[in-house]
Amino acid sequence: MASPSSSRCHGTPPRSRAGPGFCRRPRVVDLIERVGPVIGFLVALTIVAEISERAGVFDVAAHWAARVARGSVLRLWLLIVVLAVASTIVLSLDTTAVLLTPVVLAVARQAKLDGTLFALTTVWLANTASLLLPVSNLTNLLALHSFSRIPDHPSYLSVMWRPALAAILATVVVAAILYRRQLRGRYVTARPADPHDRVLLLTAAGVCVALGPLFVSGIMPVFPAAVAAAFLLVVLAVRDRPGLRALDLPWRTVAALVVLFVVVDLAGRHGLTDAIGALTGQGSSVTDLMRLSGVSAVLGNLGNNLPTYLAIEPVTGSLDRHAALLVGVNTGSIVTVWGTVATLLWRQRCRRAGVEVPLRTYTWQSALVAVCAVVAATLVI
Repeated sequence: MASPSSSRCHGTPPRSRAGPGFCRRPRVVDLIERVGPVIGFLVALTIVAEISERAGVFDVAAHWAARVARGSVLRLWLLIVVLAVASTIVLSLDTTAVLLTPVVLAVARQAKLDGTLFALTTVWLANTASLLLPVSNLTNLLALHSFSRIPDHPSYLSVMWRPALAAILATVVVAAILYRRQLRGRYVTARPADPHDRVLLLTAAGVCVALGPLFVSGIMPVFPAAVAAAFLLVVLAVRDRPGLRALDLPWRTVAALVVLFVVVDLAGRHGLTDAIGALTGQGSSVTDLMRLSGVSAVLGNLGNNLPTYLAIEPVTGSLDRHAALLVGVNTGSIVTVWGTVATLLWRQRCRRAGVEVPLRTYTWQSALVAVCAVVAATLVI
């Protein structure tokens, strides 16, 4: 016969078990279950992106765009827009910021064009195009956990495709208006891309293309990402063994994220959640959603989008409010250079390439893009 204390364990939700004799599930276990797949995905996708960059996928794509544009700055810019959007959606905003930025700037330099337009377009779309798939942004992966707790919830894609499309279109329109004069120009076709290992190049490109459908198939994203990373590591070991040692994995970022998750979790249990709830309000009307996305964007710029998401998520509730939160932290946190990790990485890459976007120019133009993208995306939730 089971003891009274053991019988009370059955049928009791983990969060409600407390006190002597109860089988309370440690809170740290819940945190690990939620954070573990996110961290694993980050490492796996970084491996895919690093090997793809070493294989020449981004280099070839950018130079292909320069040739296809046939000397038209407008066509070149539109092709860069497509590359940035595709890279962000399938391989995440950090991939676009870190790997696509230097290639785009190199093409602009070879074509004797001002790199500012291409640099800003890349960083804006790295952020504002990161709503469509769970893998596009770490905040989206975190949101999957919240989506799954809502009974009979629709898929992430069915909820976010309209805001994602609206944010991308708003960004492109604002950028085109701001740089309309530069877009009318012409350029000399850039030289062909440097030669690459054809087998490694085609394999990496094929993996990147295959990941897109897998990420929207309903499989937990960490699994296809891990398989893709392992496969490319084997191919790299066969084709370019020294390349294994050259891989730059984000261990510092992983450590910082783990600390961040723990700190925000502790702060939420000591009053932060209540304070945030008073700022963001309740309800799912257009006005309520605008308030939530606006507050999320402002707090994301004051701090960083990831801790902002973690702090606000407990007071969202409905799917519409989750969507508004993602709109705010993903598309609105671009006004300050520290608003997202991707923007910080982008700034470092620009400086390495000798392109310095004036902070004043970056701030006011990014503010304009952020306002338009957040409003447009929130209106169609």
